[in-house]
Amino acid sequence: MKLVRQIAWVLLAIVVLGSLGAGLWAPADYATQFREMPNSPPSHQHWLGTDELGRDRFSRVLYGTRVSLLMAPAAALLSTLLAVFVGGIAGYLGGWWERAAMAATDLFLAMPWLFLLLAVRAMLPLNVSPMASVAVTFLLLGILGWAASARVLCAGARGLRNSDFILLARASGVSGVRLLLIQVLPNLKPVLAAQFWISIPVFILSEANLGVLGLGVAEPLPSWGSLLREMESFTSFGFEAWKLVPLALLVLVVSSFQIILSRDEVYA
Repeated sequence: MKLVRQIAWVLLAIVVLGSLGAGLWAPADYATQFREMPNSPPSHQHWLGTDELGRDRFSRVLYGTRVSLLMAPAAALLSTLLAVFVGGIAGYLGGWWERAAMAATDLFLAMPWLFLLLAVRAMLPLNVSPMASVAVTFLLLGILGWAASARVLCAGARGLRNSDFILLARASGVSGVRLLLIQVLPNLKPVLAAQFWISIPVFILSEANLGVLGLGVAEPLPSWGSLLREMESFTSFGFEAWKLVPLALLVLVVSSFQIILSRDEVYA
């Protein structure tokens, strides 16, 4: 299992570094159109051919991977911070604060998260600039994806609230915000880190779902969602396997995250 995780780390690092260096590896800009060769097959100039508008597929895959892999951790960070604010503080305070916060969390969890995300995004303006669409998508993923992490952090903070070292700190005169910042939150770091990393593949898939439905990153800026949306018009992949590269990368990255985050006992 250790070898499998190492392979997953290496594959994930290759994809991340390759996408971050998109400006170095890409043969053309993601929006440049080669109008004399739309839907062309792979060649020495276009390694993955071109799309229906004559844009280089390899360039769009590199830039789209970078957008998705940068946006998902940013959304995961925002959702984790919101989970700390809602769940961590509620678990630390207890009483009616905790009951109210968990009631709101249960309400969020009772609704299908993906459908809620789609409904909220559909109500927002769709004719926005590409960078504005990235910001909107990132904010929606972060703001609507905190509930599950909040319950976990609330349980962790509740367990720490009556622990011996917290009682000793209170007896020493430490209380209020200082106790929360100095004693409680540092001991929740492992839980915070786990929730952050678990959220990243969830948000990668969520962005892909939004993009496939045309509610994600706006054209001409690519993302995995918009790249997968192009597959709607494909009828056969038997002789055009290069068009499956975005899907293969998505499966590779999400699977690598799952392998890295899984415990050895799962595979025992």
